[in-house]
Amino acid sequence: MDFKNSDTIPGPRTEDRLPHTAEAAVKIVIVGGFGVGKTTMVGSVSEIRPLTTEETMTQAGIGVDDNYGSASKTATTVAMDFGRISITDELVLYLFGTPGQERFWFLWNGLFEGALGAVVLVDTRRLEVSFDVMGRLEERGVPFVVAVNSFPDAPRYAVSELRTALDLPEEIPILDCDVRRRASSRDVLLTLMRFLHSLAMKGALT
Repeated sequence: MDFKNSDTIPGPRTEDRLPHTAEAAVKIVIVGGFGVGKTTMVGSVSEIRPLTTEETMTQAGIGVDDNYGSASKTATTVAMDFGRISITDELVLYLFGTPGQERFWFLWNGLFEGALGAVVLVDTRRLEVSFDVMGRLEERGVPFVVAVNSFPDAPRYAVSELRTALDLPEEIPILDCDVRRRASSRDVLLTLMRFLHSLAMKGALT
């Protein structure tokens, strides 16, 4: 998702040091297929200057990478994106965005290590690429929420239709978002934290 008008935090970003009030730091992964907006989400919401590992796309990727719906995309994540956001004075989230192309998925296992939860970004034009992503999270036992990124030309579906199409149980939150907007991306992360809290209260989170 290569939007030039994404939100940016006004003024200089905070220094990389954790706030002195922080009592807990949680690792969250942002996953999804190629071009769904993972880098954009990390960049829009991070309170520090995000780390990206984007490389220019070349002809070598033709026939290998699926760039459907991303004809204007000129760079791609080859390792990870990294950012940080303080949810409260005491709670900080470390955000790790995964590479979208299947040829880089071998990196996912390392990124999933120690993750408390995940956001699965979905493009309704390519729902099928989400199945393998969610399957890998389920195999690792990583709880997740599903965020449907708002692409201008993407079809809109009711949550019930998406839940059926993605074969998700009722308890997994599904919500719309615009990852270009900091407030929208933050709402997704807050939804994930509330979901993780509910699992913890039920004793389902270890």
